[in-house]
Amino acid sequence: MDMRRLGRTDMTVSSLCLGTMTFGEQNTKAEGFAQMDRALEGGINFFDTAELYAVPPKATTVGRTEEIIGDWFEARNNRDQVILATKVVGRSSNNWFREDGSLPKLDRRNIMEAVDKSLARLKTDYIDLYQIHWPDRNMPSFGASPMRFKDPGRNEDEVPIEETLEVMSELVTAGKIRAIGLSNESSWGAMKYLEAHRHKGLERVHSIQNTYNLVNRTFEANLAELAIREDVRLLAYSSLGQGYLTGKYLNGARPKGARSTLFDRQARYEGPGADEAYTAYVALAQEFGIDPAQMAIAFTASRPFVTANIIGATNLKQLDNALEAGDLTITEELEDRINELHVIHGNPCP
Repeated sequence: MDMRRLGRTDMTVSSLCLGTMTFGEQNTKAEGFAQMDRALEGGINFFDTAELYAVPPKATTVGRTEEIIGDWFEARNNRDQVILATKVVGRSSNNWFREDGSLPKLDRRNIMEAVDKSLARLKTDYIDLYQIHWPDRNMPSFGASPMRFKDPGRNEDEVPIEETLEVMSELVTAGKIRAIGLSNESSWGAMKYLEAHRHKGLERVHSIQNTYNLVNRTFEANLAELAIREDVRLLAYSSLGQGYLTGKYLNGARPKGARSTLFDRQARYEGPGADEAYTAYVALAQEFGIDPAQMAIAFTASRPFVTANIIGATNLKQLDNALEAGDLTITEELEDRINELHVIHGNPCP
């Protein structure tokens, strides 16, 4: 397993990160334990979760994934073997994150409540990487193409980035978190955080967790340069396009127990041109004698602006297949062919 430095911290993380958002919904506690055991055995030392999980988000399951991870730490007594990342939600219209039923935003009161609740659920006294799940400000995200901008307007009570970073910095000083990361963020937002670090002496951000895969390479447009030059590299999520790049949904298939079969939340990966792109990438993998899922995972992990590729699985067979992708090399010939397909199909799933 390739090991990489997390931003400018002293932490080294595996190039594959275990995503856990299925724990407590698609996966039982026992299945979550089995996945974490197998991941650690396979060389993964980096786990990612969020206060919001399990997914799909709802009041009855919020925080459940963190609880399962905390129970696993307690049962295995191995907290020191894992670099643990979790997230605080950004501004939301859901009133079931906070005890008083208020709507979340990224101010001091909300962040302090969120981190203390996460620490309790995770049964730990520190979080290695605490990430802002999405911005407080209005911005195109979660399926809105950054290549086609539409001004979303501003909230009158928008929390300034500097204010959010002040609170996160306070948590670093208190020892509750070791490092700060961003998620679902833009180049402007990331630079504002770096500007606040440089000019106000606040803590630095060290990572950005955005979607990146063969059918959504929008990160490369300008965030890739920022990631490399500023050491705020990508923690890539959805490298399999929520499973579509495995080929299991081709020709309208809906396998039993698959996410698209269970939940009607896949519009991001079902837009115009998506099926044609999946068919082309699956065919390319087969031409090279490679498992399509492994090709997609290996491509993401091989990008120079990526620190870690967050992989998710609902069973051990899928997890083992992802682990094997860690040994796959994207040759120059294969990369050229992938890029040829990208010219044709672009980014149909932003």
